[in-house]
Amino acid sequence: MTKNKMEIISCGNCWDDVRKTITAAYFHNAARSKGLGEYINLKTGMVCYLHPTSALYGLGYTPEYIVYHELIYTKKEYMQGVTATDPLWLAELGPVFFTTREANGSLAQKRKKEKLEKEEMEAEMKVKEKKEQENSEKEKQMVIEQARKRQKVVSVGVAPAKKGKPRRFGI
Repeated sequence: MTKNKMEIISCGNCWDDVRKTITAAYFHNAARSKGLGEYINLKTGMVCYLHPTSALYGLGYTPEYIVYHELIYTKKEYMQGVTATDPLWLAELGPVFFTTREANGSLAQKRKKEKLEKEEMEAEMKVKEKKEQENSEKEKQMVIEQARKRQKVVSVGVAPAKKGKPRRFGI
């Protein structure tokens, strides 16, 4: 960091920033929980296991999604350098591989929901356009009133009144 002239800043107690950074680097090595200590690689579908030396191995619970640094093959495929992650981070940081979808929703329900949202947005736009039109009409009326106040009636041959003798035109 000093070699590249970057400022070193502590994350304090916000470990999610560190986990999100690791997820950004290793999103292609993401896995989903299948059972106790057993995971399925999201990219290849290969079954992998937590390595016994991993910090998550004896944690007491298994995170739903993880990213790992490397695989070691002995009797099974073991993951090392494992970090728990959030599935939404995977969709955000690796949109080429991952997307999110709504659970328990059919295509017809989704289209109906989109149609309702579109109608609501159109109604809001009409209300907004109506308010803008009213505001523009009020502004026009104000401009006309201000112009009327500034106008003075002037006729030929009559000069504005000054102190003293009035000024006359003619030969």
